Amino acid sequence: MNPHLKKLLFLSLIGASLISLHAESDKPDSRPIVLKSMGSLFFGGTVVTLPNGETFHGDHGYAQYFIPEKARNYPLILWHGMGQSGRSFESRPDGGEGFMALLPRNNWALYIVDQPRRGRAGRTMSPPYDAQEVSTTARESGVWNAFRNGIWPVGGKPTLFPGVQLPSDPASVEQFFRQQTPATGEEQSRESLGKSMAELLKLTGPAVLITHSASGVLGWMTALEAQPGSLKAIVAYEPGNTILPEDEKPWTIPYKNQQAGERMQPQMVSIEQFRKLTAFPILVIYGDNIAKEPSEIFNVDLWRISGIRARQFVEAVNRHGGDARIVFLPELGIKGNTHAPFADLNNREIAAHLEQFLREKKLDGATHPHTGPHRKQLNQYTIPLEARP
Repeated sequence: MNPHLKKLLFLSLIGASLISLHAESDKPDSRPIVLKSMGSLFFGGTVVTLPNGETFHGDHGYAQYFIPEKARNYPLILWHGMGQSGRSFESRPDGGEGFMALLPRNNWALYIVDQPRRGRAGRTMSPPYDAQEVSTTARESGVWNAFRNGIWPVGGKPTLFPGVQLPSDPASVEQFFRQQTPATGEEQSRESLGKSMAELLKLTGPAVLITHSASGVLGWMTALEAQPGSLKAIVAYEPGNTILPEDEKPWTIPYKNQQAGERMQPQMVSIEQFRKLTAFPILVIYGDNIAKEPSEIFNVDLWRISGIRARQFVEAVNRHGGDARIVFLPELGIKGNTHAPFADLNNREIAAHLEQFLREKKLDGATHPHTGPHRKQLNQYTIPLEARP
């Protein structure tokens, strides 16, 4: 089928399936959430033996999991963005249900991640991270702009975009800022974080990876590091960056904020590595209120450039035989969404949009239900434990 017609068909199907839900998005879902099990685990990481013989276990990731009684075949792994933790997916700022509740209620098993050196995976010997390095973590005005709740110029007062889906009462705005989470050490390389997620996939088995913002490029790197077949799809909510084959020239995009222009340069990889992204379907999703023209404000210019870069990425994946799609939610009639649509007031619509994609790709089956993580196997202790007599 012609790619343009295929896109139009997808948009029409999505729009039709969301009409009734749009009218009821404010009504809470009273159906019970029935779980077979829940728990948590650590994945990846290193062990350092110190000169005095002590050991230090650190730089691992953390995942909390929820396994419905009637789980589907493939679990969903939810990976947060910059300055965030798995809390992003738990509840909306107003206390409404987040993906942690919405998806298991529909029988999706979940693994909600805190990446290494963040949140409950904060154990590290790394030097402290310099939060002033990036505008997003340097100032709360940067966070406000990054999430596109409105505009907050440095030294000025914040505003809200008209019709924004952020829960914006005073208590919700306070909760929004309190969910920001510092890094406990310098950020690891993209390759290292991709390898960490590949370790989690060994424990979950084949899964769908859902990334947000800064973890977007880490999802692409995971595909380069993971065992073949372990990724069934990647859904990227506003990925912070992209990768391209080494022989493809990144598009020239005008910008006003130099830091934004430089940070949005794609990472170049070999064509052999890039082709690993053609082995499974990819969906890239952007919200509303993305600037059309260059801006001096870092996070305003950054998300404008990000959307353009993502278009080139999707075109490159498809040109090399893959199945990638980019969607801007306003094109579906879903308006007002911030940088984190899954935590907005209409997040039930956003969840329905995600589920429609997974159904289309036949990833919603339950013939071999996911039963939970495998137990990690080790041949020896990670501490110098003496053998029992």
